[in-house]
Amino acid sequence: MPAKRSKAAFSNDAAVEKSLRHSLKDAAAFATMVGIGETYFSAFALFLKASTPQIGLLASLPPLLASFVQLLSAWLGRLTLQRNVIVLVGATVQAFTWLPLMILPVLFSEMAVPIMIACVVLYQCGAHLSTPQWASLMGDIVPIRRRGRFFGRRTKIVSLVTFFSLTVGGIVLQVASTNGRTLQGFMVLFGVAMIARLVSVYHLARMHDPSGHVAAMEAPTSVAWWLRLRQSNFVRFSVFFAMMQFSVAIASPFFTVYMLRDLHFSYVAFMSNTGVAILAQFLTLNQWGRISDVFGNRRILAATGVVIPLMPLLWTFSSNYWYLLFIQGISGLTWAGFTLSASNFLYDLISRDKRVTYLAIHNVLASFGIFCGAMLGGYLGATLPTTIEAFGYKSSWLSPLLGVFVISTIARTITAAVLLPKIREVRNVRPISFTELIFRITRVNALAGVFFDVIGPKPAETAVAKESDQG
Repeated sequence: MPAKRSKAAFSNDAAVEKSLRHSLKDAAAFATMVGIGETYFSAFALFLKASTPQIGLLASLPPLLASFVQLLSAWLGRLTLQRNVIVLVGATVQAFTWLPLMILPVLFSEMAVPIMIACVVLYQCGAHLSTPQWASLMGDIVPIRRRGRFFGRRTKIVSLVTFFSLTVGGIVLQVASTNGRTLQGFMVLFGVAMIARLVSVYHLARMHDPSGHVAAMEAPTSVAWWLRLRQSNFVRFSVFFAMMQFSVAIASPFFTVYMLRDLHFSYVAFMSNTGVAILAQFLTLNQWGRISDVFGNRRILAATGVVIPLMPLLWTFSSNYWYLLFIQGISGLTWAGFTLSASNFLYDLISRDKRVTYLAIHNVLASFGIFCGAMLGGYLGATLPTTIEAFGYKSSWLSPLLGVFVISTIARTITAAVLLPKIREVRNVRPISFTELIFRITRVNALAGVFFDVIGPKPAETAVAKESDQG
């Protein structure tokens, strides 16, 4: 009996533990799809001669339209009372969207970019059909006391596999472009992405869905409901998150454009730059997860909210390849903490019976923020001058996108300064100073701990198995 308990990393309930292990395998397959396929959407659009505004549209319109599919997901949840079926349908739709994405832009080359955007809309719709039900399912089966560590480990797997699949994708594209077969290179990548998502579907199908639970929309019809919502910590957090997504999206879709079009990076150089950020996430996610469990998510949001506004500004100082790699490493470390803490903070804020309603509101707000930010960034990227004269001084930039990066920095700074102080921690957690948090996440032995987590035994997880939890 003790031997069996020692194998459980997150739950002593066999069905739940098995589901969580399938979830980790699903994460690996999903990450393969993202790294070798989705990461190269913008690169493929540039290959198809997309303009800067079209790149912004590609990054923003699909998630905005797809966010409303979550309402359909909630309705189907109420109708079928089965979460995992809806998750599987959405994931399968996403998998088979890769076929038209590969073929239609080739068959209809004059409309290649609009067709690609339409395919990505369908791709995102599949993802958003699954999202509320998957979030509801994971919220039920992941033990609360192990939530930070489980999602930290899951996100770490996603980061590592994304890094390796991104690396393979970059090498494939580099070899293909060198031989004049760039299109065929993209088709190989997208074909692998489709297979990976089907593997993900296989593991999702084997997850346990506790009966009697479903993600269904709560009808927000009463005035009292809206008044409670307006005054809640949830609204303060969602408004902050949406405004940060808006501020980030002013610049984020265009780093790929800047590297491939303006700096003339090779596919390998582009892959390396993107991969450094993902690798930095992998090296620190385990530590972020532990900090989240013990010290809460509010402090992590505040700490990372100080650094995130600086990231696009740092891109304007130099175009040196090694300098940009260093900046991406800092970016990856920071975004790892922000993304994990934001996700966990939502689970802390929302009770199970209201989760789908509140998640739908949260995601629609965030998607609308991304859409507005990317549209603004695309417009500015096409209209900003590369030369500025003021007070007798003349300054020239390599690309108008550098002006976009500066504006994104200003928007991020205002958002963090105005809205972050309004957010309050919702759990009883131990206090931690900003200095101590930075020390914990950057100290050498923390990274060494992650290294030994990868190559050696996992004593922390064994200890977790010996503690009682709620399954």
